[in-house]
Amino acid sequence: KEVSLEDQIVATNPILESYGTAKPARYDNSSRFGKFIRIHFTASGKLAGCDFVAYLLEKSRITEQQEVERSYHIFYQIIQEFGNGICDGGLRAKCQLSTDIYDYIYVSQGKTTVASIDDNEELEYTEDAFNVLGFNDQEKFDCYMLTAGVMTAGGIQYIQKGRDDQAELEKVGPETFPGKFAQLCGVDAAPLFKAFCKPRIKVGTEWVTKGQTCEQATNAVGGIARGIYDRIFKWLIERCNETLIDASLKKANFCAVLDIAGFEIFEYNG
Repeated sequence: KEVSLEDQIVATNPILESYGTAKPARYDNSSRFGKFIRIHFTASGKLAGCDFVAYLLEKSRITEQQEVERSYHIFYQIIQEFGNGICDGGLRAKCQLSTDIYDYIYVSQGKTTVASIDDNEELEYTEDAFNVLGFNDQEKFDCYMLTAGVMTAGGIQYIQKGRDDQAELEKVGPETFPGKFAQLCGVDAAPLFKAFCKPRIKVGTEWVTKGQTCEQATNAVGGIARGIYDRIFKWLIERCNETLIDASLKKANFCAVLDIAGFEIFEYNG
């Protein structure tokens, strides 16, 4: 069905809330990035579109939280029951996730529930917002699966082989954390983990293979997980911007808001 531009602009909020807001120490919900929003109008004052710029998403939270904090809401949404009704397959099953958030160390070091937030309901809002903005099933699932991949990366554990502290994986079956991480990222596990354990670096004009300790390989996985999440977020902003511009209307003026606080609840503050 035809969706109004106004509805689409409002629908960006649940997506940015899910992927960009979290529970810090003092609040239940606070955006962990800055955003600059421009709402465009024609010369006669008709709404002509909207665009966002996002700044400085807090990446450290993706792999670490303090005891009183929680990571980004989307991580806690995609293991919910409602996920089994999304599209035709179960979301949780498709994302190869268990029902226990404590299986995922990256997102369970602090609080895992927030009294004022119903994660099941929030997943419904996120899903509805994706649909209003015109994301197709493939785009949605790619987004959810990469998000699940970031969670899953925390379970990857290396063992030390030999005297030279070389990091290796015990096994990389499809049911292991490394196997699931590779599947969720849509890549083959063998070359992926070869890159983590024995990366190739250029020395002068030659390529040499460098051994990695367990700590170095684990840190590399964390860095990649944070990088993936950051890119998902930037892609979501770009994808929303593409949807929210009506190219047929001439933009004459705009109203702009720089939001660095995180109190955007439309029902209450318009």
